[in-house]
Order: sequence, then C-alpha cells, then structure tokens
Amino acid sequence: MKLHEYQSKRLFARYGIPIPDGDVATTPAEARQIAKRLGGPVVVKSQVLVGGRGKAGGIKLARTPDEAEALAEQILGMEIKGLPVRKVLVDQAADIQQEIYLGITVDRAARRPVMMASSEGGVEIEEVAKATPEKIVKVHVDPFLGLRDYQARQLALGIGLGREQFRPFSAIASGLYRTFVETDASLAEINPLVVQGDGSLLAVDGKIVLDDNALFRHPDLAEMRDLDEETEAEREARQAGLSYVSLDGEIGCMVNGAGLAMATMDLTKYYGGSPANFLDIGGGAKADKVAAALRIILSDPKVKAVLFNIFGGITRCDEVARGILTALEEVKPDVPMVARLVGTNEEEGRALLEASPYQLITASTLSEAAQKAVAAARGEV
Repeated sequence: MKLHEYQSKRLFARYGIPIPDGDVATTPAEARQIAKRLGGPVVVKSQVLVGGRGKAGGIKLARTPDEAEALAEQILGMEIKGLPVRKVLVDQAADIQQEIYLGITVDRAARRPVMMASSEGGVEIEEVAKATPEKIVKVHVDPFLGLRDYQARQLALGIGLGREQFRPFSAIASGLYRTFVETDASLAEINPLVVQGDGSLLAVDGKIVLDDNALFRHPDLAEMRDLDEETEAEREARQAGLSYVSLDGEIGCMVNGAGLAMATMDLTKYYGGSPANFLDIGGGAKADKVAAALRIILSDPKVKAVLFNIFGGITRCDEVARGILTALEEVKPDVPMVARLVGTNEEEGRALLEASPYQLITASTLSEAAQKAVAAARGEV
C-alpha cells in the first residue's frame, strides 16, 4: 500500500525528521489560505501515487497566495498517468543548495534491510543505479542491532557531506530507519533530502510503501489508503481477500497458490498466450470466494478465455467447482473456460462441472490446460 507524499512526511515528522511547514488543500481557496499563513514563496504539489509529477506539470512554485490559488486550480483539474488530482500539498519553499537521496528497503538476498544514500537526489534511484551505480552508498542493517551511528556516518561520508552535517544526517537516517521498522514498510525514502543555504537538512519529498500483510497491526495506517489508486477489480479483490494483479493479456487465470499461479502464467506464455492477470484464491477458498474471483476476471474486457488451475489440498475441488458454477449463473460469460481440478475431491468437482449447462473444457494436466486455454482464446476450440 502506497502513501501520499504528505502522509509519508507526516509520519517522518513523528520520528524527528525535519519537513517543510505546509498543509493539504482540496480547493484553490484552501491553497490560498495555506500560502497566506506560510508567507513567502510556496510549492504547490499534486498528491497522486505516481512518479513524474513535476514533468507532468503537477509541481509548481508560487510566490504569492493569489498565484498559489491559481496554480492549485490548474493542478486540481489534472490527471497524471490516469489518476485524478484531488489534493495538493502547499509547502513552504526550501532554499535548496544540494539534493540527496536517502532510502531504506529490504535486501532479500542479504535477508536484512539496506539503507542507501546518493549525492544524486531528486532523481529516481533506479535511474541512478542504471547510469552511475558508483554514486549509491549502501549499508546493511542488522535487525537485532538497528542502524548504528557509524553506519550513518559512513553514508554521510560516502555522499560527500561536510562533517558539520554528520550529526543531523545521522538523526534523520535513524528516524527513517525507525519509520521503516515501526510502520512495517517495504520502502521508505526521502528524495530529495536537501541541504539548505544555512546548512540545515530538510526532507522536502517522501515516499512510504507499506506491507499489506502487516496492515492488520496498523489500522490507523490502513485508513490512509487512497481508493483512487485501485481499479474497481483490485478493490473488490482486496475486500474478498484475494491476491490480484491486472496484466495486459487475454487469458484470465484463477489459481490457488502463488507459486502455482506463476507457473500457470509461465505456461500460457510458453504456448503462445498471455495472462490477463495474476490471481491467487489462496488455500481453503470457499465457493463465495471463488465466485468473487471469477467475477473479477470476467469484468476485464480483454479476457478471451479463462483458465482454472486448482490443486486441491486444503482447498477442496468440489468447493471450487461450486464457486465457479455460482459465478457463472450470475455473470453469464460468453468466453470459453478451461478447468483443471486435481487433488482433494477432484472427482466430485469434475462431476459438478461436467453436469453443468455451461460448456467447460476440462484438462488433466497443467500443460494440457494451458494449451487448450491458448487455443480457446484464439477461437480454435
């Protein structure tokens, strides 16, 4: 789950990270009032969960409250990469002398957090890694010890900060690490962290990505979710407890188990097709959950065929079959469907599908099912 810039920076402030004075506006008039309160130049920043806001015209400098109001009116009417701008952040403008990147994520290979810093702030870290990887300094953090002072100093030295800035930089790095750990984030970054004319450090932009699997521990953070970020299908999938990602292909896939889902998608590609989604119904799925999953798949106009690949362990094949039939009665699909049910109660499940009035193509192996689904999507079955 991604947080907006203003949400991320407010969390940073809780952990002692200095951020600009500012507030969020949903109308041009509110933007004007905030700018008037702040005094001096302000930055009006669109709040959408995509990168490239500045290039799209979603970040503007205003020198007066009237200008802030006019710019807010322009930005609030925009769409950036398909997402509507419903809020703007009006921040006091910073005296930027240098821009730094500081971020932390999980290094899965090292099996611990990694904190990264770069003198190339204001640029996406992926671009820095691609063009000038030597400008990224990294330290791995032992989760039992936390970020040590010497590690923060190592980062500061590596990006060329002056010694007078080591202490405030260390405090910010420590606050960022605490934010990362205590919110169960998968990513927390400040980009840029700026050095101002007086030598002070200020986090003028921020980004936090939370681990969805840990949100049950953070109901206050879960309430920050921006529903505009999700499609209707993704929202329905989340509410039904399904793991769903929309893709660009034409074969809708319903599978139980993330690994099996990936294998199913790979085989559809191997035989010349393309998956329309990743969808894992999980273990122990009942008929209502299966029905919700099928409704989501069939709501995608790109889908030309549906492939069910169910291995019945905890999930019973007859329950899955009932869910499929329940959804078919509601949705009345006009695309061919291929079903492979193997495992617990597979005979009962197959019997239910074969006795149904819907023409379901059955398969006994995954390879056979993938080939039939590709052929069905092409109209060859």
